[in-house]
Amino acid sequence: MTSAIVSAINILTKPLRESSVRDVPSSHQQALSAALRANRAFLLEQLQSEPSFEVVRRLREEVMEAADWFSSSTDDAAWDFAQECLLLLLTLARHLSAELKVFQQTPAASAPKYCTPENAPPLPPDVLSVTQQKMLGTALQFVVSLGLCPYLAPGVGVALGHRSAFAAMVEKLVCNGAVTAVGCRLLTTTKVLLQLTELSSLATLVFTRHLGDVMAALCQLGYQPHQEDRSGTKERKDLSAEERQTCREALESLVGKVYQPIVIKELLILQGGPKQSGAMRTSTGSNSGAALGSAPAWLRRVCGQLLSKRLMQPNGVQAVVRAILGGGTGDESDWRKCEGVARILVTCPQQSTSIDSYYRDVCPQVFSLLHFKDKLTAQQFQRVATRAVLLMVQERPSFAQQYLLTPLFSPLHRCTTASSKGHSSASVEEWELTHCLEDVYKICVVGNSPSDTFLKALEQVLPIIFTLFCFTKQNVSHLRAPCQEILLWYLRCTEKCAALSALWQLSGLQGENNKVVAVPCFSPGSNGGARPCSRESCSNEDDALYEKLSEEQWRLECLMQLLAELKDSDLPGDFFLDLLQQLTSWAAAEDEDKVDEQQLDISAMTLLEVEHQLQGRAARQGHRLALLQVLAVMVESLHHTILLRKSTQVVDFMVTLLQRACLGLDQANGPSLGNPVENQTLSMGMGLVATMLSGPQLSAEDYSSMSRLLQPLEKLSQIHSEVVIQELASNLRAVIATHSAYQPENLSIAAHPSRNPPNRKKQKMQTEADNSQSSPYSPPQDSTSQTNTQTEQPVSSKRSATGVSPKDGGMNSGTSDPCPSTKAFSDLLVEACDQDIPTRAVALRILTQMVKNGNPEAVKAPEKVLQLFLENLEHEDSFVYLSAIQGLATLADSYPEKILEKLLKEFQHGPSLPKSNKEHSLEARLKVGEVLMRTSRAMGELAPHFGRPLVAVFLQGTRDLDQSIRASSLSNLGELCQRLDFALGPLAQELSSCLTALIKTEKEAEVRRAAVHVITLLLRGLSNRTTQVLCDVLLDLYRALKWVVRSDPDEVAVLHAQLALEELDDVMKRFIFPEQKLEKKIVVLP
Repeated sequence: MTSAIVSAINILTKPLRESSVRDVPSSHQQALSAALRANRAFLLEQLQSEPSFEVVRRLREEVMEAADWFSSSTDDAAWDFAQECLLLLLTLARHLSAELKVFQQTPAASAPKYCTPENAPPLPPDVLSVTQQKMLGTALQFVVSLGLCPYLAPGVGVALGHRSAFAAMVEKLVCNGAVTAVGCRLLTTTKVLLQLTELSSLATLVFTRHLGDVMAALCQLGYQPHQEDRSGTKERKDLSAEERQTCREALESLVGKVYQPIVIKELLILQGGPKQSGAMRTSTGSNSGAALGSAPAWLRRVCGQLLSKRLMQPNGVQAVVRAILGGGTGDESDWRKCEGVARILVTCPQQSTSIDSYYRDVCPQVFSLLHFKDKLTAQQFQRVATRAVLLMVQERPSFAQQYLLTPLFSPLHRCTTASSKGHSSASVEEWELTHCLEDVYKICVVGNSPSDTFLKALEQVLPIIFTLFCFTKQNVSHLRAPCQEILLWYLRCTEKCAALSALWQLSGLQGENNKVVAVPCFSPGSNGGARPCSRESCSNEDDALYEKLSEEQWRLECLMQLLAELKDSDLPGDFFLDLLQQLTSWAAAEDEDKVDEQQLDISAMTLLEVEHQLQGRAARQGHRLALLQVLAVMVESLHHTILLRKSTQVVDFMVTLLQRACLGLDQANGPSLGNPVENQTLSMGMGLVATMLSGPQLSAEDYSSMSRLLQPLEKLSQIHSEVVIQELASNLRAVIATHSAYQPENLSIAAHPSRNPPNRKKQKMQTEADNSQSSPYSPPQDSTSQTNTQTEQPVSSKRSATGVSPKDGGMNSGTSDPCPSTKAFSDLLVEACDQDIPTRAVALRILTQMVKNGNPEAVKAPEKVLQLFLENLEHEDSFVYLSAIQGLATLADSYPEKILEKLLKEFQHGPSLPKSNKEHSLEARLKVGEVLMRTSRAMGELAPHFGRPLVAVFLQGTRDLDQSIRASSLSNLGELCQRLDFALGPLAQELSSCLTALIKTEKEAEVRRAAVHVITLLLRGLSNRTTQVLCDVLLDLYRALKWVVRSDPDEVAVLHAQLALEELDDVMKRFIFPEQKLEKKIVVLP
């Protein structure tokens, strides 16, 4: 029966053959009208003549009798066709409803006990096939195009002319006829469509394609104001008040039961685009049809009311966001959409009962947008939620504080409350703390729009976040990065005074508000997070004190790590100077405290007053010790470029230093020679000022900042006990006061104080240089300003660059090998131990050349030469140890059996000579590694014979504790393996396991780079033999390289992996597509 009704609908909507339509008119509208009449007539003929349609005809007649809207005597072909479609659809709906009712009332007695693919349950009768759904969709399209859209008022819904060319022709066909009962026809079509939606299978077809048209019709029927006739004398009322009220109720019911994002999207379309003036419409021309037209005022008002109701209902915020954003791609337009949605959420609609109730309902839904798991959806929802929170904080701070910030920081506040009261903090679960920190991170760091309200709210929980950060630094937790980024964001975005106050508080010192926040205790969570816990009391006082001091030290180290991340900020330097200023003020207050204590009469005080006095003194001493501890940790942990990155900060540092020096002079009783350490510090500080003054052109701002040094410098020049410091302070004061117009002679000497007293070693070197036959390249006596070790560097570097040998008196190139010498072998051995660096280096190079040329004396004593090279390998001058490296490589190439074993032991266990410096063992091992790498390169075809011991040592070196040795071992392994060819086959599995393990588990990026580079060298060396030698491990190496490209955070390692993949790609291309050779083969048959 269902198939028969659907067949009748197909007959009505299927185009007839051209032979069946006679006398085809000339215009398209007339042709369409004729086709509609012909299809309807053919259907009626089939219903009367065909026996298979007898039941369909009977049901159609029953529906026709019940339909009071049906009229058979109209001259409008489009409306007659639409009526026939409505009758057949109602016939199908009535039949399916009856069948479904019988199906639901029939007991499933014959149903199998176990549902298997062979015994599936029966389908309900309202299930339609794909072909049937397509036919019904065509009929519904005719109903909407002929019976609904043409009767919509201008601006209501999307006009037919904007949909397709056929729809535009249908619109012209209906508009050309004289339609009197527009409202009645529109009401009829809408009511029938709503009747069809009572059946779920048909409702899906209607709502998925024509929901917007049905909603537009209901809006017009229920809310359109009464229109006047053209004469303007009376109103035309097509619908009664009851019918209009019924349409309004139907619209409310419809928008309430359909999927809300779709409803909101359709309402936004109905609301139309912005209003345009006539001039704008004329200027846009035909392109304006592509955009949304301007809807009538009454329709915009109705859609606005419905959208406001959708927003204020449960999950309304999510529905609005899904409707507007849809399936975004994350481009610039999506950012603008997110900004628009956030503006909508922040603005309270007029239909809301109160602003307070609106924000109370909406704010929790905004927070729920931050917790989606889908990646793309979460990114878009996070943008909307973050922007909405920030806008609400800026525009509605009072409501944001009550409904956004208080719930957001609630878990952190509860940690503080529970800790201060001494109760267990088990009420704060791990997931609550995790969500709290993630939400704060998304709003603060990702949103990155600071406001005073948000910063003040965050300041209250900053100690808790810092305590949690310190806890995560001791454990493996995913909360470490959010905590660190939140703290850094606050320190960067807040004002300087607030940031300094926060640093005072986080460092354990009293801030400006003199509040000490109770520090909670955390324990690891089961999901990688943290949860508050009660602090365990320690019975032993010593253990408790040690635990407290250790915790304070760890908090300071964590704080220094945060300050080290602020490389582009002046905050670390300002905090450092603030601490120094506080130290100076406390030093001044200490003198006053001593005077008060001397004048204090303890005998006249009660025991309680004495106790308070002693406690106050102990508290002040404790604060001073804490301040000194913070200063010590800052100086030890932070580089000077972070502490004093600007000239103004250097000046502030000097002001504090000079003020403290003046204070120390004031406190000195009687004549005093002064503390030598303090005098040296003061001299270095004034040398720093002299360096600044002798630098490039200083600006007026620099001299203005230095003017604060005038008063302490004047005081030092008058009361300091040392004449040198007095004179220096006086000269510096004169230079600053005259803006460098006055330049004393000793200003440059003060800028480089280490040049004045030449040390003895320097004088000895100069004397030796004068007595020997040296060239004029030796530097003058005052040409360096560094320490004793550093004063030797310019001498060796200059001489080595030109190849000058003081004892030979000759000049050789710094890059070419020295000429053969006529000196005896024993003399060269002595010169190789000479204190003069160029003499030693030249001797080593001559010995290397003798070994290379096979000198008989060198051949007889390889052990002596080896020991000599190893001793010089530990020399600090690059000219010497590079010559030793070259000599060892030549020696190993000449005598591999004897030398390689010794070198491998040196590389594996460090230097074995009695005179070796154990502190430089790592450096010596790295130099031996350089020797082994050069030896591996020089082996050539002998690498398979001598390379097995080297491979074993290098593989062991990949497990060394030091990262430099691991990287060196991998580098040598790569150089060696690319020369082993087929000898690498038995080692392939071990080598692959080692490399893949290092790539995936090594923490140091340098070692991972080296491991990937080994694979690159391996593929490059084996070339076409790769598939034969590495056939068992090639897939593992490929997967390891792909893992690096996808997951490794180091960009250099990723680049190495891409290069290795390119090598592998070339190898496989040559393997799969070998080069075609044009050759002929001549085979001699037997």
